[in-house]
Amino acid sequence: MSQSPQSAPLHRLLLQAADAVQGVREGRSLTDLLARVPAELRPGTQALAFTALRRLGGAEAVRQQLAPKAPPPRVDALLLVALALLWPETEPGAAPMYADHTLVDQAVHAAKTRAPASAAFINAVLRRFVRERDALVAAAGRSPLGAFNHPAWWIEKLRQDWPAQWQAILTANNRPPPMTLRVHARRATAAAYAERLAGLGIAAQVLGAPTPQALVLDKPVPVSALPGFAEGLVSVQDAAAQLAAPLLVGAGLKPGARVLDACAAPGGKTAHLLELQPDLQLTALDADAQRLTRVQDNLNRLGQTATLRSADARQTAAWWDGRPFDAILLDAPCSASGIVRRHPDVRWLRRPDDIAALARIQAELLDALWPLLAPGGRLVYATCSVFRAEGQAQLDAFLQRQPEAKSHAVPGFTGHLLPLADNAAQPSPPLDGFFYALLTKP
Repeated sequence: MSQSPQSAPLHRLLLQAADAVQGVREGRSLTDLLARVPAELRPGTQALAFTALRRLGGAEAVRQQLAPKAPPPRVDALLLVALALLWPETEPGAAPMYADHTLVDQAVHAAKTRAPASAAFINAVLRRFVRERDALVAAAGRSPLGAFNHPAWWIEKLRQDWPAQWQAILTANNRPPPMTLRVHARRATAAAYAERLAGLGIAAQVLGAPTPQALVLDKPVPVSALPGFAEGLVSVQDAAAQLAAPLLVGAGLKPGARVLDACAAPGGKTAHLLELQPDLQLTALDADAQRLTRVQDNLNRLGQTATLRSADARQTAAWWDGRPFDAILLDAPCSASGIVRRHPDVRWLRRPDDIAALARIQAELLDALWPLLAPGGRLVYATCSVFRAEGQAQLDAFLQRQPEAKSHAVPGFTGHLLPLADNAAQPSPPLDGFFYALLTKP
């Protein structure tokens, strides 16, 4: 049985979380790092690492005040995790994960295990932080890094793209996301499934249009606690991601329509398309063969069938059979700037020049796939990004290159969806940040 953050040995969790944070600082994905953590420590390590990464900017600002000369990287990572966990809670009614004295004691214990010579240093810094916490946090908040827990370039880019909403977006990024479900449209309604959950003591909110099969849990639960999950009755998918399939299918594609889901992994949108119209001849394409196994796992659980191909979508000669597609979903690789609350490592992994590089890939994908669309066909371009370079600016540039393409505005679906409470006219809680464009070929 998996241990909770409260039941697992805290000093061991701190060491694992410190290794994860240091790995992110070295440029590795948190998902990959967590996969290497022992199974019994993984849930607790993830909880601590997520919290630390959401507060990493403030923790670094405070550490610079208390110890201007950084300690060795692994010691520094342990110190930053501990400082982040000692940070005052900002949400009303939120309680700290651990008492101050417990956390300091266990951090020192962890230091003695990792680097005994650093234990006294860790102890002194943490105790001083606890004594002077209010003043140190206030001082950290006077820098953009400490105030918003994002790199300065990221903050400036948001400020330029969204002058009225940039602070709200940054604040939203530092909150844990809700757990959102998609109920299989052909098996149950969201309201009926919510009643079933209520009978098990799991409270949920039905979102309604434009995502009628979506519901949000008041508190996350393991998927094993969801009735019918193993049988494909319900899937985990944010409501913003649930807009892609209905936008592509519209009022319905012709029976047996040929559909391409480019960049398909991990397969949530692939499965949703087949839920809405099971008779589609659907090809799920992804450049990463290993990630395609997740698509197949999703299809197996849901009892669905699609053709899976591993290839770079831009290299059409390597995988396309020459027959046009009636509809194409291009959920393009992007900065993931709209899903930072789900992936708090993203902001620390990205570099300023990544956005332009990703925008070039997105443009190449659009240009490569547009000729594969049949006359009268539909193409949905999507990114889980809030940066305009990967959204509206990308669409505008494509329409300049392909003047025959027609872009359709669909209220509640297309355009930039920001991770805020008024996202796409949805009720609270907010959706993830996304961009959608619907294009048709005459």
